[in-house]
Amino acid sequence: MFDKAIALTKMIIGGISIVAAASLAGLYTFQNRLVYPSWAQNARNYVDTPDKYNLPYKRVILKTRDNIQLEAYDLHYNDISGDSKTTVLILCPNAGNIGYFLPIIEIFFRQFKTNVFIYSYRGYGNSTGSPTEKGLKIDADTAIEHLINDDFHKDKKLVLYGRSLGGANAIYIASKYKNIVDTVVLENTFLSIPKVIPHMLPKLKYVVSFCHEIWNSEKEISNCSSETPFLFLSGKKDEIVPPEHMKTLYQLCPSNKKQIFEFPKGFHNDTIIQDGYWDIIEKFLEENRFI
Repeated sequence: MFDKAIALTKMIIGGISIVAAASLAGLYTFQNRLVYPSWAQNARNYVDTPDKYNLPYKRVILKTRDNIQLEAYDLHYNDISGDSKTTVLILCPNAGNIGYFLPIIEIFFRQFKTNVFIYSYRGYGNSTGSPTEKGLKIDADTAIEHLINDDFHKDKKLVLYGRSLGGANAIYIASKYKNIVDTVVLENTFLSIPKVIPHMLPKLKYVVSFCHEIWNSEKEISNCSSETPFLFLSGKKDEIVPPEHMKTLYQLCPSNKKQIFEFPKGFHNDTIIQDGYWDIIEKFLEENRFI
């Protein structure tokens, strides 16, 4: 009887181990669909164009070194009036597509009178491939190489504007291309994905070691230039990225010209519509002579 109980216990433990192992394997394999939900809200099937806002633009297809095609929108303020000295590279968060950012494009283009360049990460919108950290960094390299070699953009000042995952991309670019990036605006950006998981999904805090998408902005921001102005915009009620992450990034940033602003009522996705948000960005760009 006792032997049968032991055998049954081993079978139960073995079964639990198999289920746990399968769950962890699934988490490891499918985490990209969670980290990069490019599939959500039909965002892979339809992408709005700047025509919707009567914005003049050129559709650009960038080809990466690993043969991925990235869709981009290129807007020249010079095409409608004057001569803008600045190009804003907009780096999107982890959901939606570049069509979702048309209202933001319009603000930079019409209100701030800057040129704008925005592209879809691989696996987003009409871009080919599947998103990974390694792949998105190749995409960022491709976008920067295009801007520094393009006859129109190469002589313009370069501003990076990134929200959430876009902020991680911005930090990567600013740390790698110190002599190219002129200023950086970050909103609700994280230290790293493993450090976000316990806040967003507390039950997974014991398996963060299985996360292979890292985005170690905590380390990379320390490699940015001390001469590059940085603006940090943080929603105090952010339910996805702990606001403390933005404070720490601000503290680690070596810039001699850095500012941080906190929005008491700002959640992760609505900080952008909080009172004063765009006034702060406009003043920051004016003070640093980008507009």
